[in-house]
Amino acid sequence: MDGALPYLRCPVCDDTLSHGAERTLRCPRGHAFDIAKQGYANLTRGRMPHEGDSAPMIEARDAFLAAGHYDFIRAALTDAAPVVDGLVLDAGAGTGWYLAALLDRHPQTTGLAVDVSKPALRRAARAHPRAAAVLADLWQPLPVARADLIVNVFAPRNGPEFARLLPPGGILLVVTPAADHLHELVAEHGLLSVDPAKRERLAETLSAFAPESVTTVRRRLTLTGAEVRTLIDMTPSARHVSADPDGGTVTAAVDVTVFRRSDRPLPSPAAARGTDR
Repeated sequence: MDGALPYLRCPVCDDTLSHGAERTLRCPRGHAFDIAKQGYANLTRGRMPHEGDSAPMIEARDAFLAAGHYDFIRAALTDAAPVVDGLVLDAGAGTGWYLAALLDRHPQTTGLAVDVSKPALRRAARAHPRAAAVLADLWQPLPVARADLIVNVFAPRNGPEFARLLPPGGILLVVTPAADHLHELVAEHGLLSVDPAKRERLAETLSAFAPESVTTVRRRLTLTGAEVRTLIDMTPSARHVSADPDGGTVTAAVDVTVFRRSDRPLPSPAAARGTDR
């Protein structure tokens, strides 16, 4: 948490934060925020309207990622990242698995995992020695002053906030599912499909950014029935699939898009936002 403190701000008054009493962060105006025993800081202003991914979803994701099935996505993300000093912000970080790889690649950086899911943050807080974790709602102003690189992997995108945090010329890396991502499971089990207008929505959401490149990476994964079940369980469709699936080949395909912060005026906070899983 110490490495991230210079970048964090009080979600109530936007003042700086420092360590207060045991397991708290406090601003000069006296607003205090708890640090959970698992290591993440709760920088919210009250009850959250939603709780994010559940503990079973996070457990399934942790197991699936640890098995190496999405290593190719992580490699594509780290290959696309520019060399930066300062803060790497993972917006919608989940367990911090992608952020940890970026920090390994860039030893001069500090990482900050932001998510609304407490089960995810319990893992993200210990994902890397240079990573801090914060509970915050991506739909709201983030308790962060600035960032040097923002990554967003299968997560909500708050374009106005991303634009506020990055300087002109700053890089935002976004990973979204390609049109054929998990199409076998979509057809057989009714998983949520990819919106055909995804790229158009992405551009609208991130109107303060100019896309520089899009790289599509794709793998055919040979999975056991148990691994397919784990993959389904890490998605929002998990509760709708009750049958034990068979093993087989599943297509995993994502777009890694590099956006550069433009010199355009900041969009309003009410600008369109989007999410993909």
